[in-house]
Amino acid sequence: MYSSIRSFALCALWATSALAAPPATKPGYVRCGTNDPPAALVEEAEALSAKFDPQAAQAAAAATLNVNIYFHVVESAAKRGTVTQTQLNNQLTVLNRSYGPSGIAFTLAGTDFTVNDQWATGNYDSAMKPRLRKGTYKDLNVYFLSDLGGGLLGVCPFPTNASPNSSTYLQDGCEVLASAVPGGSAAPFNQGGTATHEIGHWFGLFHVFQGSSCTGAGDSVSDTPAQRTPTSGCPASKDSCPDVSGLDDINNYMDYSDDSW
Repeated sequence: MYSSIRSFALCALWATSALAAPPATKPGYVRCGTNDPPAALVEEAEALSAKFDPQAAQAAAAATLNVNIYFHVVESAAKRGTVTQTQLNNQLTVLNRSYGPSGIAFTLAGTDFTVNDQWATGNYDSAMKPRLRKGTYKDLNVYFLSDLGGGLLGVCPFPTNASPNSSTYLQDGCEVLASAVPGGSAAPFNQGGTATHEIGHWFGLFHVFQGSSCTGAGDSVSDTPAQRTPTSGCPASKDSCPDVSGLDDINNYMDYSDDSW
């Protein structure tokens, strides 16, 4: 259904519990603006989960899948220069540390800085992304926007079929609040976890509380316990489905959580 590089990566991610990491959102911030996955993707994920082969998945995780990544920093004139190349390098380190156990590595293929008051809000994607996007559909573009509106920390579309130069193709790529990079001002979400979370969606991962129910497929990852609600802050433990075995996976990047590791 979508790029083979992402299908391979999804298999590897499932083999490692879909990204275990730190533990919904502090007042003033919206952890994720990604819409629910389309029904076709949910059906495909459930079908893949049903025929999940642990040995094949472990083999995928043991291999190294390299993804070219392009960083685009888009700032308003008032916030120009608030994101540095050092911070972006640190963000890359966070991503490789997060995804490395799943056999996925990111290579920074390019960085650019743009000053545009409109684009920096995230409300002009149809103009911004076609101008800035680089690579093919298997390459990842991340846009760090200084004025992403509504307190939103990040958003990223799920993978799908995309013909070159189609609107879907051109709109591919994740958007992250620029101040959520390591060392940014968006505490407690300023250690790079937002990019890790949004890129999970780019690979096809769902939130661990997908469906907001204690029954059903959830995130379609077999070893994720049932979870009904997103996690807020960094609790020692949480159990939103007390009648079902297992505690909430509060240490999963695909939950909502503070950056703390």
